[in-house]
Amino acid sequence: MSLVVYLAAFVFGMSSVLLLRRPRTAVRNPLALSTCVAIALGALVFVCAAPATLSAVNELTGVPNFGAPLTYGMLSAYSCAVLVLLINWRGGPRARVRRMVLRSIAAYGVLVVAIVVLFALAEADAERLTDLDTYYATTPFMREMILLYLVGHSAAMLVMCVVCVKWSREVTGLLRIGLRLILWGTLLDVLGFQLAKYTAVVARWSGHDLDFLSTTLAPPMASLAALLCAVGFVLPRLLPPALAQWRGLGDYRRLAPLWSLVKSASTAPRPPVAWWQLPRDRLQWREVSIHDALLALAPYFDHRVRERVRDSALRAGRSPHEARLAAEAAMLADAARRAAVREEPPETAGTYRLHATEVSGTGGLVELAQALDRSPAEAAPPSTSEPEEPHVA
Repeated sequence: MSLVVYLAAFVFGMSSVLLLRRPRTAVRNPLALSTCVAIALGALVFVCAAPATLSAVNELTGVPNFGAPLTYGMLSAYSCAVLVLLINWRGGPRARVRRMVLRSIAAYGVLVVAIVVLFALAEADAERLTDLDTYYATTPFMREMILLYLVGHSAAMLVMCVVCVKWSREVTGLLRIGLRLILWGTLLDVLGFQLAKYTAVVARWSGHDLDFLSTTLAPPMASLAALLCAVGFVLPRLLPPALAQWRGLGDYRRLAPLWSLVKSASTAPRPPVAWWQLPRDRLQWREVSIHDALLALAPYFDHRVRERVRDSALRAGRSPHEARLAAEAAMLADAARRAAVREEPPETAGTYRLHATEVSGTGGLVELAQALDRSPAEAAPPSTSEPEEPHVA
């Protein structure tokens, strides 16, 4: 059981780490900070609830079942963090948000204190690592402590369900998917974990034994609920930048033919490259370097080459845009060849802006690179020097 609980804690904790990948930015953003805190506390709840952790805490403190108020207090703190997250998510006037956050913290602070006081008043000398809720369900003060932590957690989760249902009707896209995942995770927590706990405890009150609901069913349901909630929290925040990095990697690779052609002309300083560098960072450097190389090659542009290839492409049935790209690719290849062998710039050289330099982003450069890759023959045109006239005697 400890392995399953620790795995759930790891998933929850990694979600917090991913969301807190920029600590300075997250600290200044109440929503990002409250999300990370809620997920981190959820992970700590699973760590504290693991039988191996409970045994270690009990042995370290010398107090049988000391891990119980620790876990229940941590669960109450997590429930409070969920409410604070919802308050920040909803937003509104800063004074109102601050007031509601302080009220939630105060209410659950009282709940945590009550849990500790009830445990101190109770007689719970027999260490129970997996069935404490049902074993002490009829013990004075322990009974109240168990019911109190369950009610506090249920209140926060039910509020979470209501808010997720309401907001999922008002938003679209990834945010709606994330809210629905959180809703399913919360419902699983309510129905699979809390209802199982309530049923097992009430059964003990009536003299029946349904302990398996609390000891066997509830823990994996809570772990699965945590997994769904973690994905719901992370998905809307991390999927868009992840997709952007994936697109950046694709553009970086598609620029390879163009970079291979012009890299010898680039004078941009190459920054240190590490294996963990993100694709967008690599793409940005390659884009800057290519633009630098295009600027260096501009004096070698031969408009006769461009016009010849453009006219040929138009006669072949290509669109004006495709013909322009093919012509510019051929002219650029010719310029790169001239620069490599240190030829003098052609007499027809002049001011000309490539399509790739007229549009923002990497789209124009990618089109130019694809034109080079599609038309290798056009990219390496034959010499344009005019033949010598025959000597007439």
